Amino acid sequence: MGEVATRLMAIAELLGSLVISIFYILEALVMLFIPTSLKRKDIKGNVVLITGGGSGIGRLMCLKFAKFGAKIVTWDVNTPANEETARMVREAGGECHAQTVDLCNRDAIYVAADIIKKDIGKVDILVNNAGIVTGKSFLDSPDDSIQRTFDVNTMAHFWLAKAFLPEMLSADKGHIVTVASLAGMVGVNKLTDYCASKFAAVGFDETLRTELMVEGRKGVHTTLVCPYYIDTGMFDGVSSRLMPILKPEFVANSIVDGTLCNEYVIILPWYSRFLVLLKLLLPQKAIYLCGRVIGVNCSMDEFRGRKKVN
Repeated sequence: MGEVATRLMAIAELLGSLVISIFYILEALVMLFIPTSLKRKDIKGNVVLITGGGSGIGRLMCLKFAKFGAKIVTWDVNTPANEETARMVREAGGECHAQTVDLCNRDAIYVAADIIKKDIGKVDILVNNAGIVTGKSFLDSPDDSIQRTFDVNTMAHFWLAKAFLPEMLSADKGHIVTVASLAGMVGVNKLTDYCASKFAAVGFDETLRTELMVEGRKGVHTTLVCPYYIDTGMFDGVSSRLMPILKPEFVANSIVDGTLCNEYVIILPWYSRFLVLLKLLLPQKAIYLCGRVIGVNCSMDEFRGRKKVN
C-alpha cells in the first residue's frame, strides 16, 4: 500500500508540475516581445574566453563581445590567425589577449587556463566554440581524425569547464556557452564522428545545466547553440535543398545576444526545431524519407571543407 501511495503522490506532483509549466510557457511567450536591448546583461569589464577565435564565428564573436566592453581572450591553434583576431579587436577599441592552445592537449588547456587566471583574472563567460570536421563516411574516417574530432568538439568542453567553473561557482557569477550543432540533434550521412561529438556536447550542456539547477546555482548560466550549416569555409561544398546555409554574422549575433539574455537553447534557424520534433515523432523509414527530400542525406556528397593554409 505504501508503494501505491508513493506512486500516486508522484503522479499528482507530475500533474501539478504540468500545470505550473503553463505559466513558464506564457512567460517565455511574453519574453519574445521584449526588445533584446532591454534583456541584455551588462558585461563591461568581464573576461570572455572564446575558443576557435582565430576565424569564422569565433572571430566575429570576439569583436561583438568586445563592443559590449568585455575583455577578450581568444584561443586558437593557428597563431597568425589568432593574432590577427586580437589585432582587429584592438583596432576596434577593445582589449584582447591571444593564446595559442592545442585543445587536443588537456595539460596545455590547464596550463593556459592558469595563465589567464594569473595575468588577466577570472573568466566570466566561457564560449566553447572551436570545432573540426572530418567529412568522410564512417569506415573511411582515419582513427586519429575521429580521436581529434572528439578531443576538440567534446572533451575540450570538459577540461575548460573544469578549469573555469569553480571560480564561477565561488563568485556565483558566470556563463558557459556550448556551440554544438543541429547535427548534435539529427544524424547526418558522412558526419558520424562529427554528429556523435556534437550529440555529446548537447548532452554535456543539458546535464551541466540540470546539475547547476539542482544545486540551486542561480548565478551561473549555460547556453546551448545548435546551428545549421554555416558559411564560414568549414563546410565548403555542402549542399542544402530547403534550408539556407547560415550567414556567419547572423549566427554570431544570435549567440552573443542569446548569451547576454541568458537564453538556455539557441537553435538556428528557429524553425528547424520542428525538424527535431518530427524526428522524435516519426518512424525511422519516414525520417529517412524526409531527410532525403530535405537534402540532409546527400548534403555532404560534394564536401571539400576549409582549405589548409601553408
